[in-house]
Amino acid sequence: MTPALAGVLIVLLLCLLLATGMPIAFALGLAALAGLFLDMGSDVIYIVAEIMFAGIANLGYVAIPMFVLMGAIVAGTPAGGDLYKALDRWLYKVPGGLILSNIGACAIFSGMTGSSPATCAAIGKIGVPEMLGRGYPASVATGSIAAGGTLGILIPPSVTMIVYGISTQTSIGRLFLAGVVPGLLLTAMFMAWALFDARRKGFHFRIDALAYSWREKLESLPRVMPLLLIIAGMMFVLYGGVATPSEAAGAGALLTLMVVVIVYRLVRWKTYAGVFSSAMRESVMIMMIMASAELFAFALSSLYITQSLAAAIAALEINRWLLIGLINLFLLVAGMFLPPVAVIVMAAPLLLPIITQAGFDPYWFAVVLTINMEIGLITPPVGLNLFVLNAIAPNVPTKEILFGALPYVLVMMAAIVLLCFFPGLVTGLPDGLMGPPL
Repeated sequence: MTPALAGVLIVLLLCLLLATGMPIAFALGLAALAGLFLDMGSDVIYIVAEIMFAGIANLGYVAIPMFVLMGAIVAGTPAGGDLYKALDRWLYKVPGGLILSNIGACAIFSGMTGSSPATCAAIGKIGVPEMLGRGYPASVATGSIAAGGTLGILIPPSVTMIVYGISTQTSIGRLFLAGVVPGLLLTAMFMAWALFDARRKGFHFRIDALAYSWREKLESLPRVMPLLLIIAGMMFVLYGGVATPSEAAGAGALLTLMVVVIVYRLVRWKTYAGVFSSAMRESVMIMMIMASAELFAFALSSLYITQSLAAAIAALEINRWLLIGLINLFLLVAGMFLPPVAVIVMAAPLLLPIITQAGFDPYWFAVVLTINMEIGLITPPVGLNLFVLNAIAPNVPTKEILFGALPYVLVMMAAIVLLCFFPGLVTGLPDGLMGPPL
């Protein structure tokens, strides 16, 4: 069997398994097992466990459950609500301040979770009812938070950046820095479109019905500032060389827990049972996907599918911008069907040599890849953030949520084009603080 035929059969089997509704980790694992069985026969059973374990037996991955736990603590306690309310009180005089508060809260919350669904759930539970209550169109309310939630995988600390760094042997600290400016840029672009979209749909921004005194503004800060200081402290120890990402994540999770216990006086175990349970479920899900994706990547390599594909792309000798366009198209389609972690584990090691040979920066490519994964989070058929919002706001028709989120796909595509013309937006900050990569 030729590598091309083997590749087509495995991909078709994977699509068939996914179409049945099977969990992604199991679909990847079964498709990989089928491919390895074609190559090795029954001897495959002796290596499956070792390959899957080796795929996640990396100390750097310890940071993932710790960041997930941070997000679960904030989302599962009043801390997330206080963060949102504080922004609303300070921005209420700005036209469209509630929209800005929602997207700004998503951006800040991203710095504590590194997870898009967690960001979307935490801010959406408060933001969507509040916006609907103030008369915002349902598509604007849900679409802005669906898109704002995607910032969780771009603004550091980012789970996907950790996975990319380990998969490609690149610096996680430099990857985090590379995501800062694009993350802020995308936040500003989301805010601009959300304001335009609301006005376009007939919403008139009025602030005379609201009024917060200086006392009300200031009383919200003591509960929010410790969380913001934790984010700043984590960034300092990471980029100051004081701690590794895993150590910083562990300390951040512990400090977040301590702040919630002290500030909100939540000392009953029953309060945290759901927090730790949700964090464990999401962490296990991510690790299972990564282990299965590692097995899938091994199967593709054993059947010489990845090598043949890389050789075919290299033999095309096409313009490098056409090449990056084709790669973006591939990532866009893959992100619509697979979660970001699975795509990165499978595709990044394969694409990185092609990208660097074409003269592109690997850290720039990490950001472009991540934005493509963000698009997948708000586009069918998977669209995790769409499902999260559907659960949060069951009274809002799915069509409204989808139509509200889809324009942000064009916004993110525009951001990718902008980064192609101005790659310094990605590489400038890490090069300035850490020096050029070796």
